[in-house]
Amino acid sequence: MASVVASVMVDGRHHALIDLRAAFGPALDRMPWVIRILAENVLRHAAIAEMEDFTPAFLGWLGHGRSETEIAFRPSRILMHDTTCVPALVDIAGMRDALAEAGLDPALLRPAIPIDVSVDHSVAVDRYGTPNALGANMAIELERNAERYRLMKWATIALPGLRVNPPGTGIMHTLNLEQLATVSRTAEIGDRPWVFPDTLIGTDSHTPMINGIGVLGWGVGGLEAEGVMLGMPVMLRLPEVVGVRLVGSLPEGVLSTDLALAVTQRLRAHGVTGEFVEFFGPGVSTLSAGDRAVVANMAPEYGATTGFFPVDERTIDYLRTTGRPSSVVERAEVATRRQGLWFDPDAVPTYTATVDLDLSTLAPSLAGPRRPQDLLSPRDARASVEAAIARPLAEGSLHGTTTPDGAVAIAAITSCTNTTDPRLLLAAGLVARKARALGIRPAPWVKTSLAPGSPAAERYLRRAGLLDDLASIGFDIVGFGCTTCIGNSGPLPVAVEDALDKGGTAVAVLSGNRNFPGRVHPRLDLGFLASPPMVIAYALAGDIVKDVTKDPLARTAGGTPVFLSDLWPTSAEIDRACANAIDLADFPEAFAEAAASRAWRELDAPTGKRFPWDDASTYIRRPPFTKGAGRTRLGSYTAVPLLVLGDDITTDHISPAGKIMPGSEAAQHLVEEGEDPSDLNVFASRRGNFEAMVRGLFDNRSVSNALVAELRGARTLHAASGTRVSLREAAELYEAEGTSVVIVAGERYGMGSSRDWAAKGVALLGVRAVIASSFERIHRTNLIAMGVLPLELPAGSHPSSLGLSAKATIEIDVPLDRLSPRTGVPIRIVRADGSVLCVDAVAAVETGLEVSQLAAGGIVPLILDRLGASASDDRQRGLAASPTLTPRPDNLMSAALRGIDR
Repeated sequence: MASVVASVMVDGRHHALIDLRAAFGPALDRMPWVIRILAENVLRHAAIAEMEDFTPAFLGWLGHGRSETEIAFRPSRILMHDTTCVPALVDIAGMRDALAEAGLDPALLRPAIPIDVSVDHSVAVDRYGTPNALGANMAIELERNAERYRLMKWATIALPGLRVNPPGTGIMHTLNLEQLATVSRTAEIGDRPWVFPDTLIGTDSHTPMINGIGVLGWGVGGLEAEGVMLGMPVMLRLPEVVGVRLVGSLPEGVLSTDLALAVTQRLRAHGVTGEFVEFFGPGVSTLSAGDRAVVANMAPEYGATTGFFPVDERTIDYLRTTGRPSSVVERAEVATRRQGLWFDPDAVPTYTATVDLDLSTLAPSLAGPRRPQDLLSPRDARASVEAAIARPLAEGSLHGTTTPDGAVAIAAITSCTNTTDPRLLLAAGLVARKARALGIRPAPWVKTSLAPGSPAAERYLRRAGLLDDLASIGFDIVGFGCTTCIGNSGPLPVAVEDALDKGGTAVAVLSGNRNFPGRVHPRLDLGFLASPPMVIAYALAGDIVKDVTKDPLARTAGGTPVFLSDLWPTSAEIDRACANAIDLADFPEAFAEAAASRAWRELDAPTGKRFPWDDASTYIRRPPFTKGAGRTRLGSYTAVPLLVLGDDITTDHISPAGKIMPGSEAAQHLVEEGEDPSDLNVFASRRGNFEAMVRGLFDNRSVSNALVAELRGARTLHAASGTRVSLREAAELYEAEGTSVVIVAGERYGMGSSRDWAAKGVALLGVRAVIASSFERIHRTNLIAMGVLPLELPAGSHPSSLGLSAKATIEIDVPLDRLSPRTGVPIRIVRADGSVLCVDAVAAVETGLEVSQLAAGGIVPLILDRLGASASDDRQRGLAASPTLTPRPDNLMSAALRGIDR
């Protein structure tokens, strides 16, 4: 291995680095850049630890574009946001208690690598359309979420290496792109300094945004991040890599959002679930770093693990433009070139598969009205809505209201996806300027908002003179966070609520990345993804009935029609605005100002190795799965279906993030606990409280349980009694009977956000396995991390063809000693009429580490075991004898709610 270790001068010193050319010779030129980075990571750690040479495994990948070789990837850092950080910290605090209860030092549980946390996901659009909206929403945010913030601040003291970037510093992916990423990193390892690629994992599915500047990172669930945080590697098979060859350049009027939506549609059709995607070819060089970041951000929408763009001059320019120190900029270029990681637009690497895309063929577009991959022209928006609601939209206002059928209820410039690239925000500002000059404004029923990715955006929009233009048509800045994109859209306008009550249809138009039913707001099932300037166009139009490509958006006071072409900026106009607006000092200075938050600095927080739980809290509760020894859910058993679901069940369906609606089971519980029924916050803010979260599972009116045709949301049919009950009540009944339960679902189960509560919740319901036609990558790993076995149905098999009812039983045979990655698992279904169907499923398990997690009952008991809480058989017996660490029932939720001491 010593032969692949070379030296390079960076930062005024000689640093060791892995010489990929020495390792792979001419074969390096045929290797995808993501494979090169993985190879560097593996070879570096092998060289430092004096382990075996893995070079042959990577050369073997080149022969077929795939491999069964399992590697240990060790990222250099972790990125989290508040609504994934809080449940992870709650788990860690609970595990620290478990260590202390076992007579061990709770400080054994501490980070092994640096962690950055962004507080960006919970701010809501309570105030909008006024100059004080930003300050008001931030004040409300602090008041609502102070308890969660105190937990995070405790973690900065108790967990060395964890840093919280205070509220107002920006969305985690923008923060990563503008501030944290370095492209190349240095560290003292052993007795010498090393330089190596900047890599990370993030607890948000849109972590691949950083791939836009050549930094390899991808999204994982919070549970997997907990393992990596505490020293475990990310175990994966050498990935299949799909190359997307870009040629040509974007036409006039076409923006990076349009490219991202086209890529999403094309790759979903091709099928890249779980695969790495890499962009290559001459078209890449025509795209700015901002363009690339928008496309990379959408990787989870096209189903991929990554959407990678290698490092080139555009990357280095971006580092300079965002005010990185000269040493960071120089190191990035020198080290990347020296290691063979620099992009060559003429190179044609070996890929598992290749997709071609001509940039010059693209046009302005939308995606919707229910999925990000459903690309359409704005002219087809009305037809898509009418197809979704199975009726024509009414002409004019609804009877008794001032709001039209097909109203645009929300027009939100939001999300890291399209507010991180300055060109997109400046384009929106130019549309606003022209609208202001013509005296036109959005319709009164439209809720407008602007939530840029970082505070630097406020500076360059103001310098360009566009901030006042945006505010003049209702797009005042409401916060520097995800807001509407994550479901924190706040209350709908009264006029819209009235129209919906009378049977009307309303839609959202947002510059976000997801438009799943109910995600943006529980009452809005339809939404369209669009570029920021297109969002303004629809706000001005006021409804989805108009064809914005040819119909007037509005009329001036004198009756002159105003068309989209009158407002849309040219590329030259956007370029001039950028030249006038961007100052490289904005990025570090705006961040430093926001990071110096007085409110955060003065916030009280507990100290000590263990977190002081408050039994009266409705935000922070110790999870039951951090109490007691683990127990595997594997084995041979007979189960009944708790839910039978269709295709495209997202993590938003399983564990909502948005508003906790009055009258829901979660709302009733919180009110009983003393919460204000008029302000119950959002589910995303309650993820530290398992009792609230489990009551919100599947609480989405678009979830249809096939056990009974008319069952919607979080309800099911209890087999023995035939009664319709909530999922929580059913889980308790089945546990009392000693009956195992499973969930059955269709294609793409668990698509969407990385939220681990979608897996934690079903584990708390006692689910032993989820049987689906196909799984999305992050949710599959989250299920395994909770000890729940994902089983994939054979091709051509679907829940609708299995003949399942509440009276059916499902026999599963998967003993621990027979489980291995991708092993076959026989399933025997006995239907209500006595007929039998045998199905050969496959365990959707990819690595040995995942097998270990399932054997241990999940990653939490596995971590405790590896820390010494269960270091030997004798020690395990001692723990089992402890009144607080005895093995617990599969249904953790019901035991916890009954107050059983584990």
